[in-house]
Amino acid sequence: MNEIENITVGAVLKRLRKSLKLSQEELAHRSSLDRTYISMMERNIKQPTITTIFLLSDGLEIKPSEFVQLLENEFKEYNIKRTTV
Repeated sequence: MNEIENITVGAVLKRLRKSLKLSQEELAHRSSLDRTYISMMERNIKQPTITTIFLLSDGLEIKPSEFVQLLENEFKEYNIKRTTV
């Protein structure tokens, strides 16, 4: 099984947005977020807070739990690599 250090939302968010035929601008408007922030999340530069996941879900017209389920499906083949400092 592959290891991963961080679960990222980028691929899932972009795939879901495109499946709904939404531009980043339209999703930004619907979710009360900035388009550049959505772009950075899709490129895994920024990671959303729980509040942001709720806002994105509202803009995508899905439940936050559905968004998390999509993330679970995306990363089910990975073990999260745990590092201690």
